[in-house]
Amino acid sequence: MDFFLQLALNGVVVGSIYALVALGFVIIYKSSGVLNFAQGEFLLLGAYVFWALVEGRAPWPYAVALTVLFSILLGLAMERLILRPMIGEPIISVIMVTLGLSSMLRAIVLGAWGTDTRPYPALFASEPVFLGPLPVSRGYLFSMFVAALLLASFTLFFRYSRVGIAMRATAFSQEVAQSMGISVRRIFAVSWSIAAVVSALGGILLGELRGGADGSLAILGLKTLPVVILGGLDSIQGAIVGGLIVGVLENLAGGYLDPIMGGGVKEVAPFAVLVLILMIKPYGLFGKVKIERV
Repeated sequence: MDFFLQLALNGVVVGSIYALVALGFVIIYKSSGVLNFAQGEFLLLGAYVFWALVEGRAPWPYAVALTVLFSILLGLAMERLILRPMIGEPIISVIMVTLGLSSMLRAIVLGAWGTDTRPYPALFASEPVFLGPLPVSRGYLFSMFVAALLLASFTLFFRYSRVGIAMRATAFSQEVAQSMGISVRRIFAVSWSIAAVVSALGGILLGELRGGADGSLAILGLKTLPVVILGGLDSIQGAIVGGLIVGVLENLAGGYLDPIMGGGVKEVAPFAVLVLILMIKPYGLFGKVKIERV
């Protein structure tokens, strides 16, 4: 039983970070109808920028703040240079552009820092904290707390702030939002900036859990796509629930099935469950059902 609880707890930690990164997918999709396949590279770039700042002797709180600022500027630049010229073009064209952006950002990161793992400094003591009988790494507890705090903050932001309400109105109908004086271009810029920020923060947290930054973080970032589809492409609540489900399933499959099957089940299990759930709920757990009359 303790083994099960340990796996489930670690899954909740990783799942909360998945949910944070998935939030970026949902924000961009809700505001523009675009799936951003460069989300994993936003995560990768944020992790490496944080490492470079810490390696340059910046205290880690300042490094986090500067990484967030960099991510905001990156999101603004991507919206201005890539998304805005594509307004009015077919959605598939915009999605293909994000795929090209993904390859370009990954090439920039690997060209600048190489493929070796860049170790993060040890921010916490090595002694675990005991939650009942379960030993839990201080880094895991910190990551779970930060991810939960950020998810709660962004949920309140979308529900109660003026910008959040404007983003929800734009997601409902861009034409109606424009008729009410909302700048759709400004909302797009804010959406991409938030998506870049949450991905960068997710990259920092994942890098801390893994002991450093490397190219595989981009793949971990893209693994949040099943999270988004599972929860519902247009649902913030679905991103949170989907992230937790995928994180727990990964850890349980890795702990129980990988030793039996020889490995690899951990990577496949979330997709198998995703297929089963989508057969019952095609729009995801919390996605809005769209009915078109012809």
